[in-house]
Amino acid sequence: MENNRYLGEERIGRLMRRYAVPCIISLLVGALYNIVDQIFIANATYLGSYGNAANTVVFPLTVIALAIAVMIGDGCCAFVSLSLGREQRDAAKKSVGNAVVLVVGASLVLSAIYLLASDTIIAMFGGTVNPETFRHSKEYFFYITLGIPFYMFGQAMNPVIRADGSPRFAMISTLAGAVINIILDPIFIFTFRWGMMGAAVATVLGQVVTAVLAIWYLTRMRQVKPAKGDFRLDGHTVKRSLVLGLTSFLSQISLVAAMAAINNMIRKYSALDPVFGQEQYAQIPMAVVGIVMKFFQIVISIVVGMAAGCIPVVGFNMGAGKKNRVRELFTKLLTAEALVGAIALVIVEVFPKALIGIFGAANESIYYTQFALRAFRIYLCMMICACINKACFIFLQATGKAVSSTILSMVREIVFGVGFALLLPLFWGLDGVLYSMPLSDILTFIIAAMLIKGTYKELKTD
Repeated sequence: MENNRYLGEERIGRLMRRYAVPCIISLLVGALYNIVDQIFIANATYLGSYGNAANTVVFPLTVIALAIAVMIGDGCCAFVSLSLGREQRDAAKKSVGNAVVLVVGASLVLSAIYLLASDTIIAMFGGTVNPETFRHSKEYFFYITLGIPFYMFGQAMNPVIRADGSPRFAMISTLAGAVINIILDPIFIFTFRWGMMGAAVATVLGQVVTAVLAIWYLTRMRQVKPAKGDFRLDGHTVKRSLVLGLTSFLSQISLVAAMAAINNMIRKYSALDPVFGQEQYAQIPMAVVGIVMKFFQIVISIVVGMAAGCIPVVGFNMGAGKKNRVRELFTKLLTAEALVGAIALVIVEVFPKALIGIFGAANESIYYTQFALRAFRIYLCMMICACINKACFIFLQATGKAVSSTILSMVREIVFGVGFALLLPLFWGLDGVLYSMPLSDILTFIIAAMLIKGTYKELKTD
C-alpha cells in the first residue's frame, strides 16, 4: 500500500501523464501491428487492394482474440487497483495468478477453433467477395492464428504490468514487438516476396518478443508478485475480475459483430453497384472501409489509452473513498478526449487524400480514390462524439460500474452499430454502410451525456 499511496496524493494532471502516456503508446504500438501490415501490403504491387481486402477480413478475427485478452487483463488491472486501495494485497496477487492461467487457456482454445474452422470463419467476415481475396485471406489468417497465444498473453499482461506500477515497462515491451514487425515487414514482403505470409510472420515474431518480455516481468513484479498458490483458479476472484473486464470485452467483441455486419453488407451491395459489381473492382469497398477503420483505430487507441491508463488511479481513489480526486480526473479526461476527437475530425475532413496515399492509392483505379474520399468524410464525421463515448465506457468500468458501462457499450456496438449497418443500406446502398457509424455515435452520445451528468452528481462530495 505504501508504494502506491502517491496515487491518492499526487496531482491528478501528473498522474494522468505518468499512466496515460505509456498506455497510449502501448495501444498505438499494438494497433500498428495490423496497420503497418496493411501499409506494406497496399504498397506491394503484387498484393494491392486484394491484400488490403484480405487484411480487412482477418482484422476482426484478431479483435476477437484481443477482446478476450483485454477482458482478462483490464479486469485484473481494475481488481488489483481496487484491492490495493483497500489494502487487500493477497487478493490482488491471486487475481494476477488467475489472469495468467485464464489467458493461456483461452488463447489455446481460440487458436484451435480458428485452425479447425478457418474457411467458414473467413467466409463469415466477407472473405468470399472474390477468389483472389479469399486466397490471400486464408494465407494471412493461418499464420496470424499461430501467433494468437503470444498476442493474447502480451495484450492481457500489459494492463497487469501497469497496475503493478510499471507503465513504462508495459510500453517498452509492446514497442519492442512492434519495432520487430516494422523491420521485418518490408524484408519479408518486398525482398523475399512472401506476400501475405510474410506480413503475418513478421507480426507473429513481434508478438513473441512482447510475450517473452511480459513473462520476464511477471517473475520480477514489484507490488503484486503472485505466489505458486495464486495460480490455482479461484471462482470468486475470476468472477469479480471478469465482471470488471466485461466492458472491455464487449466493446471489442461487439465491434467484431459490427464489422461482420459491415463487411457482409459491403459484399452484398458492392455486387449491386454498377462499378463495384465488376469482379476486378469488387474488393475495393472492403479494402477502403478497412483503411478507414485503421485510421479510426489509431484515434481510438489514443482515446482508450488515456482512459485505460487512468484505471489504476481511478480504482485506487475510489477504493480509498477520495471521490473529489476521481471527479477532477473525469473532467480532465473528458476534455482531453474531446480535443483528440476534434483534431482527428479536422484531419479526416481536410486531408483525406494524404491518408489514402499512405495505403497505396497510387497503384489503384480512380474508383478506389473516389470511394475512399467519400468513406473518410462520411464514416468519421462524428469523431468527437465517438471519443467521448469511449472515455465514458472505460471510466464507468474503472469506478466499478460494470453494468452501466456494459449496457452503454452494447447499445452502441450491437443495437446501433449492427442495427444501422443492416438497415441503412436498404435505402442508400453502400453509402448507407458509411452513414451507420456517425448515426450510431451521435445517438450513443446522447445517452452517455445523461450518464456523465449522473456520475458527476455521485462524485460531488467525499
